[in-house]
Amino acid sequence: MAKQNAIGLDPKKATHLVDELNVLLANYAVFYQNVRGFHWNIRGEKFFELHVKFEELYTDLQLKIDEIAERILTLGGAPMHSFGAYLQESRIKAVENVKEGRKAVTAVVQSFSTVVALQRELLELSAEARDEGTNALMSDYIRQQEKLIWMYSAYLG
Repeated sequence: MAKQNAIGLDPKKATHLVDELNVLLANYAVFYQNVRGFHWNIRGEKFFELHVKFEELYTDLQLKIDEIAERILTLGGAPMHSFGAYLQESRIKAVENVKEGRKAVTAVVQSFSTVVALQRELLELSAEARDEGTNALMSDYIRQQEKLIWMYSAYLG
């Protein structure tokens, strides 16, 4: 029988999952900081609506960041935690000085599309590794975020 880690997974597959989860973590961290900036800097007629929506969004992103880091630890890895590493690994790029609602919402939709694509890749890897914990987490995120992509896209018209 092949060697297994503390939660019954193949250590090599778990290490690969950790690496990919760290990439996802980096994307979430940059996404989070971008949304904080949108929340702080939004201007215009939709200020009240978007200010609240961005706060809801960054609060949810913060929870997911913690869940992803804890999943990495559960798999026996170490979550990256420096802004430099996040910026280097993230497909989502830092956005600065966005004050206009449509531009901010467009960036949110693009960021969600990026993390959903990464999570779909993780679904495949976690299924192959027989890692139900990561699989369930990614499925939950995708289901929620597909709806958010639709809703934010509807805002854009």
